[in-house]
Amino acid sequence: MKPRILVVNDDGIYGEGLRPLAKALSSVGEVTVVVPEKEQSAASHAITLHKPIRLRRLGERFFIINGTPADCARFGALYLLKKPPDIVVSGVNQGANMGADTLYSGTVGAAKEACFLGFPAVAVSLVQPAEKHFDSAARVAREVTRLVLKNGLPPNVCLNVNVPDRPWTSLRGTVLTSLGKRLYGRQHVPRLDPRGRAYYWMAGHTPKGIPTPGSDLAAVRAGKVSITPLRLDITDGDALVALRDWRWEKVK
Repeated sequence: MKPRILVVNDDGIYGEGLRPLAKALSSVGEVTVVVPEKEQSAASHAITLHKPIRLRRLGERFFIINGTPADCARFGALYLLKKPPDIVVSGVNQGANMGADTLYSGTVGAAKEACFLGFPAVAVSLVQPAEKHFDSAARVAREVTRLVLKNGLPPNVCLNVNVPDRPWTSLRGTVLTSLGKRLYGRQHVPRLDPRGRAYYWMAGHTPKGIPTPGSDLAAVRAGKVSITPLRLDITDGDALVALRDWRWEKVK
């Protein structure tokens, strides 16, 4: 029996990385696609609680919903598939998801939601897609999917994959990495709409990165595929020990 693969994203139905990914994974297993009806970049791990989810079928195993990327993972895995997915693959995102991006990213949020539900999950992104080698990222996703299906993942861990925008033959290998540091702009640029009312653009410029050795940013800058394992438990063990010395008895 073919593995059941659920494909989700945050770029919506018109995301350029969606169809190359679905096509590449179709050689690995039976692919079902569930994506947002519109772009949901920076939706993080949000789920919809206060309005109904509406579903539209666009093909035999191709659906869109009026929800977030995490909704797509949850709704697809728990409701649409007759049997649970063997893996959930999120992407291919149009742009990097490195460092602090992983906190904001809807692509990563969808993978985390699948992981939270107990399914192996992978998020895949194409870094700075000027030349748009989504086929390269889709091939990387296919091989990573095969490895995960073969070997499994530790509990409460998903993979975050970032692929340089290069032809497949120009990629310089694959490395396991830690999250690097991406610096977002702090400006809030004021402008006026045609009626004279103020509005603002936040962050604005593409975030800059610090390519520390062993980080995802360093790997991608060197032309390599970066694979970072992310865990759901974000408790800081060192801080937990240090905080025990505080006088918590004063907090009533």
